[in-house]
Amino acid sequence: MLKGNIILNDVNLELEKGKIYGFKGRNGSGKTMLFRALLGLMKIDSGEILIDRKIIGIDHPFPENTGIIIEYPGFIPDYTGFKNLKLLAFIQNKITDTTISETMELVGLNPEDKRKVKKYSLGMKQRLGIAQAIMEDPKLLILDEPTNALDENGIRDITKILLDLKSTGTTILVASHDSETLNLIADRIFLVENGKVSLSSAM
Repeated sequence: MLKGNIILNDVNLELEKGKIYGFKGRNGSGKTMLFRALLGLMKIDSGEILIDRKIIGIDHPFPENTGIIIEYPGFIPDYTGFKNLKLLAFIQNKITDTTISETMELVGLNPEDKRKVKKYSLGMKQRLGIAQAIMEDPKLLILDEPTNALDENGIRDITKILLDLKSTGTTILVASHDSETLNLIADRIFLVENGKVSLSSAM
């Protein structure tokens, strides 16, 4: 519920590890709110969210080992892409500069690029956001519109990355307006509509 309005109601999902799940729906249908709830970023009025048998908000405030893109990625505009990722990596101190560089190259960015992020195109910022989400080898990946602002080559690159991550056992949740990409990568697709989440018949 948000400001007295019910955004999602009677949602019951059981998702298996190592699969890709797509979520589609109109703007305002509740896709982003669903992801925020899964991440413990908003309070739910009833029910439980369990990830690896741990209740989010009680056993853990936030799912462990999770990579995220929710809406538009936010970065420090006067830092380079590499410096932004290094700052974020420093928080958990799990990965090296080499891993950061390799991840940037994987998503099609040059780690040696000295341009500040404020000079990046929207597509480059989106690629940087994806690099940030995957650089620490998460076991759960939650991506809200990951192909936003990407051209055809960018979408193809990200599609391959997600399928490669799935092959290593990563569980991936993707909300997208891009039905073609969802149909290509998702094991199951859910429709978010009128506060309900149901299995889509269009697979």
